[in-house]
Amino acid sequence: MILKVYTSLLLLFLVNSVWPRTVRQAFDDLDPDHWSRYTSECPQECFCPPSFPNALYCDNKGLKEIPPIPARIWYLYLQNNQIETLSEKPFVNATHLRWINLNKNKITNSGIESGALSKLKRLLYLFLEDNELQEVPAPLPVGLEQLRLARNKISRIPEGVFSHLENLTMLDLHQNSLLDSALQSDTFQGLNNLMQLNIAKNSLKKMPSSIPANTLQLFLDNNSIEVIPENYFSAIPKVTFLRLNYNKLSDDGIPPNGFNVSSILDLQLSHNQLTKIPPINAHLEHLHLDHNKIKSVNGTQICPVSIAVEEDYGYYGNVPRLRYLRLDGNEIQPPIPLDIMICFRLLQAVVI
Repeated sequence: MILKVYTSLLLLFLVNSVWPRTVRQAFDDLDPDHWSRYTSECPQECFCPPSFPNALYCDNKGLKEIPPIPARIWYLYLQNNQIETLSEKPFVNATHLRWINLNKNKITNSGIESGALSKLKRLLYLFLEDNELQEVPAPLPVGLEQLRLARNKISRIPEGVFSHLENLTMLDLHQNSLLDSALQSDTFQGLNNLMQLNIAKNSLKKMPSSIPANTLQLFLDNNSIEVIPENYFSAIPKVTFLRLNYNKLSDDGIPPNGFNVSSILDLQLSHNQLTKIPPINAHLEHLHLDHNKIKSVNGTQICPVSIAVEEDYGYYGNVPRLRYLRLDGNEIQPPIPLDIMICFRLLQAVVI
């Protein structure tokens, strides 16, 4: 009798204190027949929240394999487990899956059954970060919009692996083992709608060729890139955010107008070997040049428009749009040169 009372009190405490209010309300309002069906379909290793019947939470459960996935599931959370294999069997009924998070497991390429991924026709988001992959898995679902493969051991990208992924908007390959030889002229062929490409923290010495033309964000931090090819950015005319921090760029490795590109709004060149500020475009809004070897700054020389012409347009005219300039970690001594302020009238912050 006493045990029953304690059990009831514990259950009451969990319902009122641990469960979120929305889950509690859903539990109270859910039809008993529906609740019975949900609980019977839910794998015993996982959690099926009543307020979110299309989601299945199997994260942090010490799983070594993927349990059978109910047909109603759209969102599947399997991160932080010990899963080594990815086979077709658990997904036989899960034909509506939109999102799979398999981050922080032990999945290898040999552990992925052929066709297991490509048969998930409605999958939009696939997260496979922090696994043991040595190459980009193939074939992939043709409807994918995001593919996250960061922090694996990927050194190879199979030919044509991206050729049918026309809906992919984000590809994350950062912190892998990619060499220049892994990125061929046709590697990214077919990624017609790609907007963000992250290849940071690899072993590249050259700028990758044939970046998809619609790319808006290109992240190449923490490589060993030394040279920007002439007219490199004419092939990606929409690039807006460009990160090249922690590379080996010197003044000689940048063409005269290499970064004088009207589409670039945010340019990050921190932790390189530059001794002077490269020519920039009047549209640039954020410029990061900290921790280089720059000794002095001449506002007249770096101003993207003639100061005399700028004065003719007035304060709200066609003035350079630079708002943030970071120069700390160089050999520049304050104060900020007056001609910098005359040229960049919209500056809100200068870090020296």
